[in-house]
Amino acid sequence: MRFKASIHNVATFTKLTASLNSLGPLAWVKLGEEQICFTIIPEQGTQVWAVLSVDSIFETISVQSAAHNVINLEVPLASLTRALKSALNATSATIRLTKKDGVPVLALTIVTTTSSNAYSAFPANNDNRPDASSADDSSGGSRETIVTQEIPVKVLSPDTVAGLHEPRCREPDVHIMLPPLMQLKSISDRFTKLALADAKTGSGSVASKPRLEVAANMHGCLRMSIQSDAMSISSVWTDLINPDLDPNEVDGGEAGIADHPSTRMKLLGTADGRSKEGWATVRIDGRDWGKVMSVGRLGGRVVACFCHEHALILYVYLPSEHSDDESVLTYYVSSYSA
Repeated sequence: MRFKASIHNVATFTKLTASLNSLGPLAWVKLGEEQICFTIIPEQGTQVWAVLSVDSIFETISVQSAAHNVINLEVPLASLTRALKSALNATSATIRLTKKDGVPVLALTIVTTTSSNAYSAFPANNDNRPDASSADDSSGGSRETIVTQEIPVKVLSPDTVAGLHEPRCREPDVHIMLPPLMQLKSISDRFTKLALADAKTGSGSVASKPRLEVAANMHGCLRMSIQSDAMSISSVWTDLINPDLDPNEVDGGEAGIADHPSTRMKLLGTADGRSKEGWATVRIDGRDWGKVMSVGRLGGRVVACFCHEHALILYVYLPSEHSDDESVLTYYVSSYSA
């Protein structure tokens, strides 16, 4: 079993792992020759199924295993994120699967080049203890420093992960392209803080997990709100895009689209968002939603699919300068009952 790759997009890799770490401490990482998959399935909260093209992160990759050249790992995201942050200004960075004292580790090797009279320090921590070596350029003008960070991991057998699968959801009632996620995060965090402050004063009935109500229609409208006995606040976006369905992706093709729940919902509601009809609504944990929105730091377009009173599925399409294949992060957020 072997895995080694050179990283050409450390910044994106770091932002991705930091975003995922906010939702859960451990990730199932599936390493393949063409795709890298990150999956988080917490006991409570949002599930994430991320499928990344190899070219979006790695320049070169080698994966060898008896299981059709696929390796499954359980990876601590905080340790991986800390290691990657130390590589942000590196000249080059490689990552490989190896063993230390019989324990599987991901070894991240970072090469940096600095002026020979400059001082460079690499902070160590209890989770990632770097091994460093350095050499001066023969001209005396620069110093090359090599640091290796080791992240303990667990190798998972194919049988262990065979039963894991994405949640099954019915066809969405509404699909809509969201405004910038960092804008949504700013507003939802403000709503959540107001709800928590209201609960602490005893004037409201919001529980320790303030619940946001998020709704959308097939006329480009999105609404986010929160309420208690003492307050009711909301924000509404209009003129958003409801993407067209692809007949090749819908059972029954054109006939399937004609009978699709979103097609029926489009007959209801209005573009100004004032009508009470035609809205699909979910109720979600405000703090969990704020963590989900942190993926906005990666950029890209986001399509939200609303299954009324059941679930919200977010598809985050990441931009890539190095690959024609899109990387997609899928978030499954369950709805609370009314």
